[in-house]
Amino acid sequence: MADWSTTPSNFFTRTVVPVFLMTATPPFAMLFWHTNVNLDGSFLNLWNEIVSKGFFNLLNEVWFSRFFGTATAWKMIAVFAAFQLLLMKILPGRKYYGNITPQGNVPEYKDNGLLSYILTFVVYFFCTHVLHLFDAGIIYHHFGDLLGALNFTALVFCLFLYFKGRYFPSTTDNSHTGNFIFDYYWGTELYPRILGWDIKQFTNCRFGMTGWSLSVVSFAFAQKEIYGTADWSIIVSAALLFVYLFKFFVWEEGYMKSMDIQVDRAGYYICWGCLVWVPSVYTSPVMFMVKHPVGLSVAVAAIIFVLGMAAIWVNYWADYQRQHVRATNGNTTIWGKPPVLIKASYTTETGEQKTNLLLASGFWGIARHFHYVPEILAAFFWSCATGFTHFAPFFYVTFLSILLTHRAFRDDTKCANKYGEDWKKYCEAVPYKIIPGVV
Repeated sequence: MADWSTTPSNFFTRTVVPVFLMTATPPFAMLFWHTNVNLDGSFLNLWNEIVSKGFFNLLNEVWFSRFFGTATAWKMIAVFAAFQLLLMKILPGRKYYGNITPQGNVPEYKDNGLLSYILTFVVYFFCTHVLHLFDAGIIYHHFGDLLGALNFTALVFCLFLYFKGRYFPSTTDNSHTGNFIFDYYWGTELYPRILGWDIKQFTNCRFGMTGWSLSVVSFAFAQKEIYGTADWSIIVSAALLFVYLFKFFVWEEGYMKSMDIQVDRAGYYICWGCLVWVPSVYTSPVMFMVKHPVGLSVAVAAIIFVLGMAAIWVNYWADYQRQHVRATNGNTTIWGKPPVLIKASYTTETGEQKTNLLLASGFWGIARHFHYVPEILAAFFWSCATGFTHFAPFFYVTFLSILLTHRAFRDDTKCANKYGEDWKKYCEAVPYKIIPGVV
């Protein structure tokens, strides 16, 4: 989606587009879950149901009937959210800082995401396999009710964030346009905090990403509970996702300095997305596989796992190269050679002159956003284990491809505005955005 902070103010971009997205995405999330779980992952079957039952009748059956979730779903959400919030506070971790904001604020975080991620799974396995407090596949068995409750919760939570940003902002990085629809959609505050908890770190990382991984692992156990065994296809997909998100938390500090955090405000766009879109869409390949064992051989599953791991490693390696160059101020080597660097100057909104090092060698010499390629490939590998019978299990990798391609253009526009002539020099040194010779 567009960088709304720099999008011209007009009725279409500030009202029509947000209304369309906020109207379409909540029911889509529920119907997509229904398609993967009850309709064999077939959009054709979904269309036939819409025709035979009527759109609103189907929506009532799939969503409105569970709009407020169930008591069990609320308990699961409350326990998980409270546990993640508790871990954010009590687990040890060094302090680190995000990038300076347009108003001169510097967000502060605690680096305990990886420890939180690992401990979450330790507690999950202890509760399910030692204490036997609940079945390991509990998330899958209640997923529709969980999505209903999360949909409702996220819509109300975003309304709270709108008013908080207007009347009780955490920092000076807050504003509103006077257009309630746009302000609710985009958010009124850049870095909201509640009782010391950073909202975006919680919704994006601790709830969204940890919940994504926990869900797919639970889905794999659900298949075992239903059929008596877990197929290699679901095992390899869940394993790749677990490792991918393990890598995410190794890199959480980098994520908290990314475009998602620096530019996107805490509103419907990002917070509803992490609380509802991530669990409903990002988990979908493994969600589909629960009732559709593919019967992969150990050899094929091993090949998919190795290829997926290679993609995850290259994605991490690329991010590490850039972080390491900036951490050492360029006093290092990339692939055995001194890094090719362009010193880019920029002026903050407060008038302060600063510089950044732009890496033009290693993976960053191949293309300006080459790291998106292995990320998309990793998603493809954990999706292809589903087989190729329907499109729905591949919706996520398609969505991700579009999202990251758009983000590459969005990032380039932001950097061009920020660095000016220095960005032109960088583009001359690294002429392609994502894939050399293509784009």
